[in-house]
Amino acid sequence: MSKKVVIAFEGIEGSGKTFHINYVSDYLKKKKISYIKLREPGGSKNSEKIRKLILNNKSNFIKDTDLLLFLAARSENIEYLKKFYKKKIILLDRFTDSTIAYQHYGMGINSTILKKINNYLLKNFKVDFTFLNIVNINNMKKRLHQRKKLNRYDEFKDNFYKKVQNGFLRIAKRNRRTYQIINSNLSIKLNREIIINKIDKLIK
Repeated sequence: MSKKVVIAFEGIEGSGKTFHINYVSDYLKKKKISYIKLREPGGSKNSEKIRKLILNNKSNFIKDTDLLLFLAARSENIEYLKKFYKKKIILLDRFTDSTIAYQHYGMGINSTILKKINNYLLKNFKVDFTFLNIVNINNMKKRLHQRKKLNRYDEFKDNFYKKVQNGFLRIAKRNRRTYQIINSNLSIKLNREIIINKIDKLIK
């Protein structure tokens, strides 16, 4: 029997978080371990509708509207996630720390507001462990250039991504026991091994 933990993968654009969560997903599937995987924004049916609004290149929402849309998408997701909480392993491609990193550290929105709304939405639901994928700006740009299509959050200025990543690192520093930094500038094979070794420990 595996432990039914909640594991988040965080990081800026091009940091490899989605690549690694998909690898972990395949790993669990091969081992026939029950899990669910969800991305933010998006995931549940209604949250995916909100995702299209947020990431559309033609959208030009002010930062407070962006925040409320992200939280609305999470509101839809959390009801879905609670059905599986402590019943299945839950893999999250972004979650509450992304909101803090992007909206607070990146855009300057008051962190108290973010925390209050997140606490209201999550109640007893919590993440057990987080993999923070970091990447330098040059590698981030190279990876974004390889994408067939870019969304609105792929096209901010370099300084914004630096602020967001520094924000993630500050969050990680405050939560050392439940955070592991994955240096995505290093080899994929090495990082896969680090992540899978940790996953095995988390679910045993």
